[in-house]
Amino acid sequence: MAEMDGVTVTDCERCPALCESRSRIVNGDGPEDASLLFVGEAPGAQEDSEGRPFVGRSGDVLNDALRDRGLSRSDVRITNCVRCRPPDNRDPHTEELANCRGYLETELARVDPDLVVTLGKVPTEHLLERSVAVTKEAGSVHDVRLGETTHRLLVCVHPAATLYDRSQRSTFDEALDEAVALVGAGAGDQSRLGDY
Repeated sequence: MAEMDGVTVTDCERCPALCESRSRIVNGDGPEDASLLFVGEAPGAQEDSEGRPFVGRSGDVLNDALRDRGLSRSDVRITNCVRCRPPDNRDPHTEELANCRGYLETELARVDPDLVVTLGKVPTEHLLERSVAVTKEAGSVHDVRLGETTHRLLVCVHPAATLYDRSQRSTFDEALDEAVALVGAGAGDQSRLGDY
């Protein structure tokens, strides 16, 4: 049985392998009216333990990058394509991504961000529905239909990539600069472009 309360998945057993490997469902975190929404791949061990997406080292990279641009984690929403930890932190399988897609589409429709930022290859390819060379396409913006709504989507490398390959840092930073410029946010200003 799968249940969703607003943007929160409260119960789901669609993916037997993920049900076995998770200790909890990890839902999105942050304001439900954020102008900027980040989408990662799936929870890792620390996210599964704490029940929040993007904690640990890659979360620190993202938090620091937001702070450098005048934002805090509480200004943005962060979620994942898959809400349960895959065994051994493997990439989610195609069927698992498909099983969770409706939850993500519902969350995006309810939050209605000005910009969706995909962090890494898995969420970018999942939402654009094509093969993507993330490093080459980082910073590019696409209009994409997700469920019943169309969203502006910006491609970004995963924060963890900057930990393993320092040359990815400038690509990551430039994509985030573009994201912040597109939503008109910064210096703590959580402006929504459509609200003027």
